[in-house]
Amino acid sequence: MGSNNRIVMLLSIIGRGKSKAYLDMLNSRNIKHHFQSVGYGTAPSEMMDIFGLGSNDKDVIFSLAPAHCAEALSAEMGRNDPDSRKHFGGLVTILPLSAMNRLSAELLMRGTQSAKEKGEEEMSNDRKYHLIVVTVNQGYADQVMQTARKAGATGGTVIRARLTNPEMEQFGDVDVQEEKEIVTILASSSISGRIMEDVNREWGLRSEAKGMVCALPVDSAFKV
Repeated sequence: MGSNNRIVMLLSIIGRGKSKAYLDMLNSRNIKHHFQSVGYGTAPSEMMDIFGLGSNDKDVIFSLAPAHCAEALSAEMGRNDPDSRKHFGGLVTILPLSAMNRLSAELLMRGTQSAKEKGEEEMSNDRKYHLIVVTVNQGYADQVMQTARKAGATGGTVIRARLTNPEMEQFGDVDVQEEKEIVTILASSSISGRIMEDVNREWGLRSEAKGMVCALPVDSAFKV
């Protein structure tokens, strides 16, 4: 599948208090769907100095975007003077998705390409493990995990976050609330599809939970 048809996730870890300017920059480049939380860097101060990361206090932003928009951003940042990339005090990683519910893909592709080229539900799926990411309205994380466990999931992690772009709070007849919970579930590829299907059926965008469901390929997973 060509890059124009794919959805990717940007994981941005930037300096605390710089998220508004950073999100304005992303929105101007057609990357408009974000979930924001907070974090704390654990790297030693000398490592943070090397990478120009500034203080330990960080804003953590998960963004879903068409791959061609993310690739254009990466190319633009790569052409800039290296010092200019320190403006936001952080790092950005672009992560491929292995699957996503179709309505969510259509939401994210809206306005970036023709209807004939809109995102497909299934993407590359050749990893042993997948990290399933489900964003739902606040208060639905427990129900999502109950559904996921019935489909074979052994556990998950919940992150409190908020939707940062008011433009994305309405998609057709789907209302999307600002306050969100992000449920992350590590699952083997043999059951990840079933988990996603069941969660999407019960808690997808057409439900009161207004869930967006996607999966990211995992190269390896181990306990520490």
